[in-house]
Amino acid sequence: MLDVQFAQVSDIGKVRTNSEDAMGSFIPSSRRQARSHGYLFAVCDGVGGMDYGEVASATAIQTLVEEFPKAQAGTMLTSLMPRLVEMANSAVHDVALKPEYQGRNMATTLVACALRYNQAVVSHVGDSRCYLVRNKVARQLTQDHTWVNEQRKMGLLTLEEAAESDSRHVLIRSVGKDMFVAPDTSSITIEAGDVLVLCSDGLHDEMGEREIARIVSQEKKIDEIARELVARAVEIDGGDTTAQVIRVRSVEQVGMYRGRPYRMPA
Repeated sequence: MLDVQFAQVSDIGKVRTNSEDAMGSFIPSSRRQARSHGYLFAVCDGVGGMDYGEVASATAIQTLVEEFPKAQAGTMLTSLMPRLVEMANSAVHDVALKPEYQGRNMATTLVACALRYNQAVVSHVGDSRCYLVRNKVARQLTQDHTWVNEQRKMGLLTLEEAAESDSRHVLIRSVGKDMFVAPDTSSITIEAGDVLVLCSDGLHDEMGEREIARIVSQEKKIDEIARELVARAVEIDGGDTTAQVIRVRSVEQVGMYRGRPYRMPA
């Protein structure tokens, strides 16, 4: 049976008077629901330079958390997750058209991870990230939708130049800015002992993969680890920071046939 420990922390930081980050989760209420739907975790970061970033991020999270358990039981997560992101995009876009917001532009980044059986499916838009920490080594599962990352992939910037560029936060994709959005979605097989970290740029801007892995791999309670991750990032830069930490305690081994799971023989 899939069993996880979960903690989340958000800090407004020392720079702003309000945070544009938002986070949310869906935890199944029974073993049956864990198998039919699974777990959902999500982090959003309202896009700076636009109006009402905090409204955009909160709207996206609310949409994901409300719609995830409404999906038909057993729906493939690889098809469900991008569909939920598209729904969140429509919700943010529609909110911006309400009279009280006077049609002002609002947008947010989004990273969401759903877990069921022994699978994790990650769908994202923007530069909020998901990391997998396994055997004390962190691996980034998402690729930032930023101008500098595109330049890096084309060989026009080195990794170091991209990290130091003044344009590193210029997004080429975000949730809510346009009527339609194309999220990137990927899936991995998870193992007992794995830890997943979802975070806003306030964390990954200040901490490399080795530091994230060091903190996450400590023999501490999961909520202590989440607090330490965020506190360390705020200490370095002072910006608003959000992190969700999901520790996998056990998984349910399944095989897949024509996109449907089946239990492996003992």
